Amino acid sequence: MPAVSKGDGMRGLAVFISDIRNCKSKEAEIKRINKELANIRSKFKGDKALDGYSKKKYVCKLLFIFLLGHDIDFGHMEAVNLLSSNKYTEKQIGYLFISVLVNSNSDLIRLINNAIKNDLGSRNPTFMNLALHCIANVGSREMAEAFASEIPSILVAGDTMDSVKQSAALCLLRLNRTSADLVPMGEWTARVVHLLNDQHLGVVTAATSLITTLAQKSPDDFKTSISLAVARLSRIVTSASIDLQDYTYYFVAAPWLSVKLLRLLQCYPPPEDAALRSRLTECLETILNKAQEPPKSKKVQHSNAKNAVLFEAISLIIHHDSEPTLLVRACNQLGQFLQHRETNLRYLALESMCTLASSEFSHETVKTHIETVINALKTERDVSVRQRAVDLLYAMCDRSNAKQIVAEMLSYLETADYSIREEIVLKVAILAEKYAVDYTWYVDTILNLIRIAGDYVSEEVWYRVIQIVINREDVQGYAAKTVFEALQAPACHENLVKVGGYILGEFGNLIAGDSRSSPLVQFNLLHSKFHLCSVPTRALLLSAYIKFINLFPEVKATIQDVLRSDSQLRNSDVELQQRAVEYLRLSCIASTDILATVLEEMPPFPERESSILAKLKKKKGPGNLPDIDDARRNVNGSTEHSENTEATKKSSPSLVADLLPTNRPRPASSSPIMRSAGTMGTTHPFTDLLNLNSTPSAGASLLVDVFSESPAPPSVDVCEENFLRFVCKNNGVIFENQLLQIGLKSEYRQNLGRIYVFYGNKTSTQFLSFSTSVASHDLLKTQLNVHAKEVDPLIDGGAQVQQMLNIECVSDFTDAPVLNIQFRYGGTLQNIAVKLPVMLNKFFQPTEMTSQDFFQRWKQLGAPEQEVQKIFKAKHPMDTDVTKAKILGFGVALLDGVDPNPANFVGAGVIHSKCTQVGCLLRLEPNTQAQVKMYRLTLRTSKDSVSQRLCDLLSEQF
Repeated sequence: MPAVSKGDGMRGLAVFISDIRNCKSKEAEIKRINKELANIRSKFKGDKALDGYSKKKYVCKLLFIFLLGHDIDFGHMEAVNLLSSNKYTEKQIGYLFISVLVNSNSDLIRLINNAIKNDLGSRNPTFMNLALHCIANVGSREMAEAFASEIPSILVAGDTMDSVKQSAALCLLRLNRTSADLVPMGEWTARVVHLLNDQHLGVVTAATSLITTLAQKSPDDFKTSISLAVARLSRIVTSASIDLQDYTYYFVAAPWLSVKLLRLLQCYPPPEDAALRSRLTECLETILNKAQEPPKSKKVQHSNAKNAVLFEAISLIIHHDSEPTLLVRACNQLGQFLQHRETNLRYLALESMCTLASSEFSHETVKTHIETVINALKTERDVSVRQRAVDLLYAMCDRSNAKQIVAEMLSYLETADYSIREEIVLKVAILAEKYAVDYTWYVDTILNLIRIAGDYVSEEVWYRVIQIVINREDVQGYAAKTVFEALQAPACHENLVKVGGYILGEFGNLIAGDSRSSPLVQFNLLHSKFHLCSVPTRALLLSAYIKFINLFPEVKATIQDVLRSDSQLRNSDVELQQRAVEYLRLSCIASTDILATVLEEMPPFPERESSILAKLKKKKGPGNLPDIDDARRNVNGSTEHSENTEATKKSSPSLVADLLPTNRPRPASSSPIMRSAGTMGTTHPFTDLLNLNSTPSAGASLLVDVFSESPAPPSVDVCEENFLRFVCKNNGVIFENQLLQIGLKSEYRQNLGRIYVFYGNKTSTQFLSFSTSVASHDLLKTQLNVHAKEVDPLIDGGAQVQQMLNIECVSDFTDAPVLNIQFRYGGTLQNIAVKLPVMLNKFFQPTEMTSQDFFQRWKQLGAPEQEVQKIFKAKHPMDTDVTKAKILGFGVALLDGVDPNPANFVGAGVIHSKCTQVGCLLRLEPNTQAQVKMYRLTLRTSKDSVSQRLCDLLSEQF
């Protein structure tokens, strides 16, 4: 690049920047900028032609003003004129201005393209570099269409200078990322591979980045790069630092190129050629050996560069998973980093060892570091490192160390960060179940889990412990005794009360012989918790009471008195009232034989896919969960080759066969009496376990087996986590995990809407067979029409694709459609379901009204069915500006000066659908004076279902 002479310095620009810096206020800065803009505009419009230096100076000033945050609406033509200059500094400023200010829709794009084409054909390397940089910086489809076919020929031409080759490779990489469909694949792809042999390491580095991206898309076209990459990597790792002086960074030879070559090799399986494979193994061994050498510099840059190459080499070793010696060495090397003083190294070591733990060759070596990992869990200050330690313990767990790992996780759970408690609970529950050879230990573990972190124990976990107790006769008495003792604590978590109510209702008779746990004592113990529980738990306890009447006739009168009390028969909750009435009548009119038949012991639960494991996968994200169900491990925790898997399954005792015997007789369907009793009114999810009217399969829909040998079709949970966040906004991220990010940008007009869905690949690996569909139930299909455009079936690593959804509101609706996404990542099929934030309020048209018109309309909508009112506690601090923004985002017009109380918020709008229009008035009254901040929300519309839906949506926002 030519040097800039002193004569090229722009004194006017320096003075202007100095003036801006000396401004004492924002107003003074704007005044100075406006003065300068007026001067520049007059110069551009003047009769006197400006020379190149003046144009450059004024364009530079415009660029500086734009970077300060001000809009620039002129000067573009002058910048384009600078491109035709033969002076480097003038051409450079022209390209810089265009790269920053000119968008792809500009009318000047044809002139710009002509100037770029002239520079690319000039064979002047400086001008060619400027043009290539501009194409890459703008990166628009128009640029790709104009130059994507020309740049490859520049890249592989024999007479192209090295600096231009670098720029061409990186420019092509940029266009491939933004407009891959416009980059033609031709004979140049075979020739670009040979750039890996180029003498200039800068060209090799740029070419490696390009080839890696192209190989992820079309691996077969770039297979020849494997041998060249190995050869180049071998020359780098065996060279002394003085051999590559220009590309040696703190005594590490070409670290960036080494990392890129190792990453390129991860696009392919291990080489089939024995000599090539041996040479690659030697390279990896050399990198591992160099990591053991004493550092040549104490500076952090040296260790960072050295470790970057080492971790990428370990990633390649893990990817190939074929060399036991290398895997064990990599594991030992990572083990040394577990106690390193650098936090980032400890984090990366734990993360990599999680992957190594699933390999048959290195699993045992990973287990040798268990004490170090447990110590990290206890002493590490950084929460992210502690979370990786939990992940590694989970991944290295097998039968030989399960009790130790579960005990350590339970110990850590008492002081764990709230953000990861739920995840630890799920992992403890899965490990305790999977490796339980003694079911009493499993029961103790889950009850301890509920005691320590009851708030984070999901329904799936306590459902599961009940399933195991019901299916294992030898543990039923122990479980009843254990929960009875646990319930005697003064403060019990509600989940423990649920488990206790269910197990004592089923198996309390097994411990009733002891006077300390007589039937009356059991009942009084359960009933002492009754008034502290929520409605679903009370419903479950009532079901336990009616079971007690069947098990223990001596407490029948006591239980009937409880059921007969006003607090039960006249309970405000319809479910509790109904249960009390029906159970009381059943106990009075039914004979002993009928009671025994209706209230017989629950049948064993059938095998199903693990809902606990599914919940953990949903929380962690697909592809980010260590596989603890690896068939390569036998019951003792050691590893075996895959061909011995079937023999292992046949010879080792099947835990599933013990836990879920399939030869037990299934009871007949419930009697008509209880079926009618159970179908009247609502049913809470907690009470499904004791829903006496259900058949065995219906009663166990959530109670599933984690280690089932017969795979069940995967059920995809619909993600609704961010759904309500979109009630008052149209743009944002609706879903994100370790693989995929889904963003939305929406626009609505009357009864029509359009959603742009952006799918971003967060990994470096290509997504294959990417497809989407929008699902709606039958009723919603008649209320809402959704048409989805096709989406690209391939998403490159780090790339993003867009899909458009067109929506039509036919009539008012309550539910929302579900977006189903399916793709293959690393050979595994991924399924994701996301609830689309299409709500009724999106079809609002705001309506401005005077105070008189508002109250006149308010009175017209005075029928009881037209008004919905809700009083609720404030979930967020009461902020007037935020509240106004949310009401406006909801879609209505905010009417100022209408309500006599200025603290209240009043809005009006019209819901548009294809069939009808529904007017809506709303009033939000915040009570800021009360000790507990409250809101009262009132909505009046001409349709009662619309009022209720809008009230439900809006009340969740405050």
